[in-house]
Amino acid sequence: MLARQSLQSGWQNIPIVDGELYYWPEFLSGREADRSFRFLRENIVWHIPRINLFGNAIQSPRMAAWYGDANAIYTYSGLTNHPLPWINELSELKYRLEQETQYQFNSVLANLYRDGNDSMGWHSDNEPELGVNPVIASMSLGGARRFVLRHKKRKAIKPVTIELAHGSLLLMSGETQNYWRHSIPKIRKPVASRINLTFRLVKNANS
Repeated sequence: MLARQSLQSGWQNIPIVDGELYYWPEFLSGREADRSFRFLRENIVWHIPRINLFGNAIQSPRMAAWYGDANAIYTYSGLTNHPLPWINELSELKYRLEQETQYQFNSVLANLYRDGNDSMGWHSDNEPELGVNPVIASMSLGGARRFVLRHKKRKAIKPVTIELAHGSLLLMSGETQNYWRHSIPKIRKPVASRINLTFRLVKNANS
């Protein structure tokens, strides 16, 4: 749970059952977000991962990169990620959100959605490396995309949809990853490229 002083800044509490969800629409100013997007678009070492889906190896529907502390090794969708060393822009963004949230992070998954055809399927960020009740800080840069959450067990609960704006920050904490799945669906209308940075704490990084 965010400290009371944090909630007095730009955070909005989005109430959900079985979880904690906070959204800061203008975490970065327009100028800061523009600069970060341009720099990261050109300087992150992007690639198209091959992931395992129902036993089949397929290309990921987006580009990605994994950065972090040297031992922050992370496996998802059957893909083991060895981190690239931090670049200054990512380190500075990490420090800033750590100061605002009072949570610590040692890694970041960067995703590049080139257009509306790039997407993210339904999943939870609940891999063993993240421990119990992981905190995920998700920063968005570029074209706004719909972020949709749905409860894993209680079908009567309506899905939650958030339009993730340029420069925004979404914080998922508490039991959110245990009880909710989330996705970025495809979109038909033209949309600008988007970079998403999901900062995490890999628990086995110092073991």
